[in-house]
Amino acid sequence: MKHVLLCLILVLAAPFAAVASTPTPAARNAAVVLLGEVHDNPAHHQTQAEWVAALRPAALVFEMLTPQQAAAATPALRGDAAALEQALDWANSGWPAFSMYFPIFTAAPAAKIYGAAVPRAQARAALMQGVAQSFGPNAADYGLTQPLPPAQQQQRETMQALSHCNALPAEMLPGMVDVQRLRDAALARAALQALDETAGPVVVITGNGHARSDWGVPAYLARLRPTLAVFALGQSEDGQIDGQFDLVIDAAPVPRDDPCAAFAKD
Repeated sequence: MKHVLLCLILVLAAPFAAVASTPTPAARNAAVVLLGEVHDNPAHHQTQAEWVAALRPAALVFEMLTPQQAAAATPALRGDAAALEQALDWANSGWPAFSMYFPIFTAAPAAKIYGAAVPRAQARAALMQGVAQSFGPNAADYGLTQPLPPAQQQQRETMQALSHCNALPAEMLPGMVDVQRLRDAALARAALQALDETAGPVVVITGNGHARSDWGVPAYLARLRPTLAVFALGQSEDGQIDGQFDLVIDAAPVPRDDPCAAFAKD
């Protein structure tokens, strides 16, 4: 299933903000800036590239890349879209067109690239064994050994059901929430590694669900380093987005097929 599906069903839950093509002072002063997106919306990626160019980060963390792929994004390839796409094996990644992401790489040619993608085997392990064991060492530091508050757990299971077109068995939903927690924690870990190794600032390119400040990556960063300055940008479509952010920038939705059509019964 394409990665875009999880971002299509959105709920109005964050304040709408006017379009801001340049970072705010709070973003410029942050050590870690998360730039959310709906994965297949070109306007969102254009905004990300503009913000990256303005922020001039020392490091870029991509949800879309594994650490191995990130290592392949060498400075020599940053100016060649075709060569970089091939080096990253993007065609087999399941993510939308590389042409939307390439300007982000060129916006900060000197930035060190980090990958935070969770391999499929590790995600499956989280489904079967739980998030703490799948994450490995330091799971307790990230709060992964503790259950979520019941109300949040229920809300997140409901969101997983909706984003998968109510096609998942109910018993799978807690595991899907664990996978989301695993990905949030992996992104937070990569962001801190990037910050420690480069001194920052660090920009994280990720979906809105991971960028949200109430329970996404910023919540993990606040737990681990309470004094760290973090800024979360959400990008909505026609004002529709779920979660809390420091700023929300809106764009028109892109034409797309019904993501639930594949689950429709005759």
